[in-house]
Amino acid sequence: MLSKRGVSNSSTPESAAISEDREEIERIVTYGLGISYHDSEGRLVTAEFDSFYLLSGYFPNSGDGLRRLMYRISQWDPSLGNYIKYELEKLKPVILTGDLNCAHQEIDIYDPAGNKRSAGFTIEERESFETNFLSRGFVDTFRRQYPHAVGYTYWGYQHGGRKTNKGWQLDYFLISESIANKVHDSYILPDITDSDHSPIGLILQL
Repeated sequence: MLSKRGVSNSSTPESAAISEDREEIERIVTYGLGISYHDSEGRLVTAEFDSFYLLSGYFPNSGDGLRRLMYRISQWDPSLGNYIKYELEKLKPVILTGDLNCAHQEIDIYDPAGNKRSAGFTIEERESFETNFLSRGFVDTFRRQYPHAVGYTYWGYQHGGRKTNKGWQLDYFLISESIANKVHDSYILPDITDSDHSPIGLILQL
């Protein structure tokens, strides 16, 4: 609707501004990976800024019985890793954020011994996370800044949520190594309780 109004009434300042804003958004924002079987699930938004790309993602959950584990580790993770490495990073640094549905290290989950076959903490998912992202030049900003801190971002309602602090770190800011030294702070806001996930934040000095 906004685009149509902008075209049909382009002589008015207001509608011209709407059209220009829409065109600017369409120029800098793209959706998905350009691969239909991934993009049908609406898991990725890429925004281009002057000095970096910002990606917001919601990674697949391997699900009950790990029914989507193979899709996650053999299709989604490699496809996204390649998109970042070969299409984006050759142009400018990348910041990837969102619910990445993987507790990468034992410190990132409340009961590592009891969750080794739980979706989000299987060895397969953790190795895929390492192989497709961290080993390809991405930095976990929170963990680099606070290597020994327990910082959960998700508490399942079925376990009593935040009251029992049976949490997971599933939400991240991963950034290109080339701008890792620009991180001023990477933080979690656990006191904001509107969701089963906590907001996370990143401050860069570019």
